[in-house]
Amino acid sequence: MTASDVSAEVREVGPVHDGAPAGPGVFARWLRRIAVVGAVLVAAEVFIRWFAVPPYILPSPVRVVQAGYAQAGFLLTQTAVTAAEIGLGLLAGAGFGALTALLMALSPAILRTLRPVMVVSQALPVFAIAPLLVIWFGFGLASKIVMAGLIIYFPVAAAFLDGLRRTDPALVDFGRLHGASRLQMLRLIRVPWALPYLATGLKVAATVAPIGAVVGEWVGSSAGLGFVMLHANARMQTDLMFAALALLAVLALAVRGLVDVLLRRLVPWQADA
Repeated sequence: MTASDVSAEVREVGPVHDGAPAGPGVFARWLRRIAVVGAVLVAAEVFIRWFAVPPYILPSPVRVVQAGYAQAGFLLTQTAVTAAEIGLGLLAGAGFGALTALLMALSPAILRTLRPVMVVSQALPVFAIAPLLVIWFGFGLASKIVMAGLIIYFPVAAAFLDGLRRTDPALVDFGRLHGASRLQMLRLIRVPWALPYLATGLKVAATVAPIGAVVGEWVGSSAGLGFVMLHANARMQTDLMFAALALLAVLALAVRGLVDVLLRRLVPWQADA
């Protein structure tokens, strides 16, 4: 049994994901999104000025921009710290999640053993274990990476395992007919079939990854956007806190966009989402 035989069969049988209908170009879509965000910001500015909302309660977008500009160097440095935590946490969580799914797909005994670990990893509240992680791994980068990795682990492991277990029976029979071993079945049939599921898990993971990093920074850190928000809140610097939130939102969108670009190159047959 050769890889080319199986690849041809996988392409013929599935999985098939129809892409979204052709729409406006990338530039037009981004222009529309920017216009919507701009309209929301203008409306917020008008509302705050019209009703004279105190800045310490809700700063206007102009005040937020001014605070961000005044602390630009500091904020960019803290953004880089949080970005490193998110990126390394994403790699660690996705790697361990994919490895767990592969092990569970290979052996029913491993599946029975590790499935409770997956459930527990999702059931425990993040805030409950964050102080323990700080005690175990310190106030530095490691505890934030572990926190982000724990949040990322479950969606990747669950989605990839679901895909591995949903392999088309026709492809499984095709592999057995050609005398494929268990590892060959996994590598040449089940993994290619499950890649779109893994892609979905990675998209979810990229969306929630900033949560783990910021929660870790809130519990114990001397750097990062979560650290900035916590101390700005203590000093009633609401405008600086909103500036940090805005940077965190941009960072989250950038991480998700980067993951989407990588997946389009590595898993081009995935469904658009």
